[in-house]
Amino acid sequence: MLHGRALRYIDEVARQGSIRRAAKELNVAASAINRHILELEEEMGAPLFERMPRGLKLTSPGEILVAHIRDTLRAHEKMKAEIAGLRGLSHGRVTVATMSTLASGRLAGVVAAFREAHPHVELELTVSDRGGVMDLVAGGGAEIALAYNLPQDPRLARVAEYQHRLGAVVAPDHPLTAKASVRVSDCLIYPMVLAPRGISLREAVEALAPAHAAIEPMVETNSMELMKRLTRRAPHVAFLNRVDIDQELRDGDLAFLPLQGAAGRQRLTLVHRARGTLSPAASRFIQVIETHFGRPETVPVREDISGAVPDQKNGKNE
Repeated sequence: MLHGRALRYIDEVARQGSIRRAAKELNVAASAINRHILELEEEMGAPLFERMPRGLKLTSPGEILVAHIRDTLRAHEKMKAEIAGLRGLSHGRVTVATMSTLASGRLAGVVAAFREAHPHVELELTVSDRGGVMDLVAGGGAEIALAYNLPQDPRLARVAEYQHRLGAVVAPDHPLTAKASVRVSDCLIYPMVLAPRGISLREAVEALAPAHAAIEPMVETNSMELMKRLTRRAPHVAFLNRVDIDQELRDGDLAFLPLQGAAGRQRLTLVHRARGTLSPAASRFIQVIETHFGRPETVPVREDISGAVPDQKNGKNE
C-alpha cells in the first residue's frame, strides 16, 4: 500500500535520477528512501529502477508506477485546493497554461487582480506553444488554459471564446499612421518584427499576406516586450492583437492600425480539461479572466446562420 511519504520519495528519485540527490532535496536520510524503494519493489514483484553507474533509471514497471504516483499527487493537491476553497479561498493553487504574448500582456493584469483579491492562493503559469498548452491541460499539468486559435479537441472543454482584432503596431510618427487601417502588403516595405514560425501571430500575418509575397522579418522574436520596444521607433512594424498594447496606447507610445478583412482577427479561447471538476480557486480565476477579457475590444464569439462572426461595439455591428 502506497503512502504519501513513499509517493514523494519515489517521484523525487525519478526526477533526480539519484537517491542521494533526492535525499538532499527532500532533507531526509538516503537510507530511508532506499528502504521504501526496496519494500515497494518487493511488493510489486518487479524492479522499479535500473541501477546505472551514474544513477538510477526507471524500468518499464517504474514508469507505470511513477505516472500513477504523479496523477495521485496532482489529485491530492486538487483535493486540498477544493477543501481550501470551502474556507473562502484562503488557500489553494491554480495552474494555468498560456502563450508568451498573453503572459507578458493582458494576462499579467488578470494575475495582479486575482492576487489582490486572493493573496494566499498560489498561481503557477506555464508558457508554451499551442500544442503544448493543449497537452498540459489534457494531461493534468494545468487546470485551465488561455490561448489563441485552439482547435477543437475532445480532451478540452471550452469555457469562453473571444475575438481579438489583429493589427500593425508602429510608432505614433510612422508613415503608416496616415491610414485608418492597413493590409499586410502595405507593411512589407518597412522592417518587420515578427513572431517565429509556428506561432499563431505569425500564421495570421502570413495568411493575410499577398500570394507569393516574401515575408522576411528584420527581427524574429517570441518576446512581445522586444516587439514593443523596437516598434516605438519608426520605421519598424510588428503585428499584435489590440489588447496586447492597451497600456502603450493609453500612454501614446504606440499606434495600432487594424488589418483589413475578417481574417485579421484571432480567437482567444479559455479551456479546461473535459474530465473532472475544477477547484474553487481555478473557477474563481476563470471569472477574473472573463471580467478582464470581456471589454469592448474583446467580443464573445457568436456565429450567425451564415457562419460570419459579428464584431460588436456598444451593442451595434460595425
